[in-house]
Amino acid sequence: MTDRYLTTVLDEAERVAEHHEQVSQSSDNPNHEYLRYAVLRLLEEEADETSVEIPQIDGLTVGYGKDKAMYESWDDDVEWWETVPPQAECTRFRMFYPDKHEAVPRVIVDVMAALGAWRVWTGSAAACGSYDHRERREVHYLWPEGQPVEEVLHERLSGPAEAVAPDGGRTGDVRDRLVVDENTQSQDDLEPRTARAVAEAMDVSLLSKGGRYEVQSASGNRYEVDVVDESCTCPDWQQRSPEGGCKHLRRVDHEIKQGRVPRPDGRLPTTSG
Repeated sequence: MTDRYLTTVLDEAERVAEHHEQVSQSSDNPNHEYLRYAVLRLLEEEADETSVEIPQIDGLTVGYGKDKAMYESWDDDVEWWETVPPQAECTRFRMFYPDKHEAVPRVIVDVMAALGAWRVWTGSAAACGSYDHRERREVHYLWPEGQPVEEVLHERLSGPAEAVAPDGGRTGDVRDRLVVDENTQSQDDLEPRTARAVAEAMDVSLLSKGGRYEVQSASGNRYEVDVVDESCTCPDWQQRSPEGGCKHLRRVDHEIKQGRVPRPDGRLPTTSG
């Protein structure tokens, strides 16, 4: 489970780096900031998507800051800081959770273990001066800058440049997969669910560039398919998200590959370059 949580943290950190670049602007170590912000988003249920199920805890909040700076904001007579001397190059995560939990919630333990942090204190939040959290418990983790996981994130963020696909996307992504080629499968070779989707009466049309299509079923219902996000507005996708896509996503995929509708970038399949 720890490895799966590590992948989840890294995936979320990549999204943070892409969509929340300002997170790292006040730091000399962007990867450290991206990773710790990703942890906060995961544990507070703010992440856009996750590769594994993250158990959620009502009333869980996360605070963090430079360990030395947090230490210096308190008087010297706060004894609980003495359990672990302040570490200048560490982040101190402070996790607050309802006091009904007899032990530190497992999801906190697993996520912080995946990150390479170590637990340094746990107890009543009121005992360490957190008046606003006096009916909750608190656990502290230290996580130093320069953990190997930061190097892994750096490699993921600065990997080799990807070639541009014919439709304007990047090679290997879903838009590249949908480019029409000479090796498109015949209908007899299709996976059974895809074959059924291809055989069913549906009308497919491009709604807008960027991979948004409209599918009208035989019953007259209309659904919007996004081939880049791999999503559909139909009940089957909304309720089950079947592996390989719903029949509408499969049908759009097939129509693009067969050259019957424009490509995701809006160009006709026969258009070169």
